[in-house]
Amino acid sequence: MPNYRYQVRTNSGQVQSGTLAAENAGAAAAVLRNQGGHVLSLSAIQAIGNAGGFMDKLREMNAGTPTEKHVLDFTTQMAVMIRAGINLRSALEGIADQTQHQGFKKILIQVKTDVEAGKQFSDAISKYPKLFNPLYLNMVKASEMSGSFSKMLDRIAVYMAQQIETRKMVIGASIYPGIIGTLAVGVTVFLLTFVLPRFAAVFEGKEDALPWATKFLMSLSKFMVNNWYILLGAVVGMAGGFYAFLRTEVGTFWADKAKLTIPVVKMMFRSLYISRSLQTMGQLINAGVPMLDTLNITAEISGNQLFRGMWRRVHAGVKQGRKITTTLQKDTVLPKAVVQMISAGEESGKLGEVLDEISGYYQKQLKDQIKAVTSMIEPIMILFMGTVVGFIAMAIILPIFKMSQLVK
Repeated sequence: MPNYRYQVRTNSGQVQSGTLAAENAGAAAAVLRNQGGHVLSLSAIQAIGNAGGFMDKLREMNAGTPTEKHVLDFTTQMAVMIRAGINLRSALEGIADQTQHQGFKKILIQVKTDVEAGKQFSDAISKYPKLFNPLYLNMVKASEMSGSFSKMLDRIAVYMAQQIETRKMVIGASIYPGIIGTLAVGVTVFLLTFVLPRFAAVFEGKEDALPWATKFLMSLSKFMVNNWYILLGAVVGMAGGFYAFLRTEVGTFWADKAKLTIPVVKMMFRSLYISRSLQTMGQLINAGVPMLDTLNITAEISGNQLFRGMWRRVHAGVKQGRKITTTLQKDTVLPKAVVQMISAGEESGKLGEVLDEISGYYQKQLKDQIKAVTSMIEPIMILFMGTVVGFIAMAIILPIFKMSQLVK
């Protein structure tokens, strides 16, 4: 159990300091408040052991770029500590002392320094847009004006946790097909370059009696063995060119459009982008962020060029005084049922609540569709792999069987 160094002001006005063991900073603050003290500062005491040098090396190895998971953990801890009555400076100091990621620790220390210099927390974190995106920043700004900082941090943490979970589900759904596809290509290359050449001597001089499949595979095998360096260079070049193409604006648009048109996965990606867009928009509206800023942030966070273009058109329409659904009805990106529900929320003045409900529905749809896509792709990939391997095996076995019949 970690130890914490504290400083409290008693009811009589005296300032006392000491150390306290607790499970976390929030629990330590709760104990001090129950004792009748007002927490002035609270920071973790780092334990010093024999493995200090080894731990220092581990921390140095962990000094890369902070991830979204680090920001999520930070946001969750901040919400707990602020709700426990710890002031912002002490909360930042305590979290910075506990974090093991050296890069993120430096950022938190700089944020604390800016806060001590009189800056707002939102201004301090705005220096790091890659970690604290526009949604995070605008929700924090809204909470600073409304005075609901800890509640807003809780909402941001829930939002981030859902987005991380969704991303993991989508990535997990693509891992299995990727493994099967890699195995299929690997086995095929192995059979063509290592197995088939062993039968070249057996089939030599009997080419006229060989089936067309065997002739084709033997020619392909010979070409791959003699020109492997050309093929390898061509594959690497094509992969690099395709990757570079996807990083262009045209390539990104092509890939995003393909995600929404390929039959097997289009419903999964549509649910993903609808859920992400409407959840982002709902969170910002409920936080009190202005509509134009909300639409602009939603467009940037949507994750798809077609959805980004749609939300930018909505932004332009709202800027000219039109309703959200006026522009959405002219687009075909969102289903008509979703547009109708958004229209109902806009008319009733409960748009934020309606968006939360729609995004929750599509979040459930996404989970079901990921399971369906995974269960559908699995037999397709196995059938494809079995067909390729079976074709090669039969092309080898049939001529051998035929020659054995002739010998008899």
